[in-house]
Amino acid sequence: MAAQTRRGGVSLPERRSASKLDSSILARISSSPIVSRGKQAAWDATFVSKKLLRSTGKAAWIAGTTFLILVVPLIIEMDREQQFNELELQQASLLGAPPTASALK
Repeated sequence: MAAQTRRGGVSLPERRSASKLDSSILARISSSPIVSRGKQAAWDATFVSKKLLRSTGKAAWIAGTTFLILVVPLIIEMDREQQFNELELQQASLLGAPPTASALK
């Protein structure tokens, strides 16, 4: 019984050296087809994510510059038109003329 260790009332066989056991288990696990498939899946997911972010960034740049070139001048022009109509309405009310239908729009 000297060769066997007792823990909690259970007889256990002698342990092999921990470093040899750990290295052989790690070698088996890392060379496993499941691990290699997992690594490949992770690499593929990373590749797709980077490509998606890059293309999304390009699309955002295109949409942003198109908005600035086409829509912002239109917004500015509509604001000017509204200010001009308000100014005409204000001048007409100061002169005592009744507001016209075109000035009310």
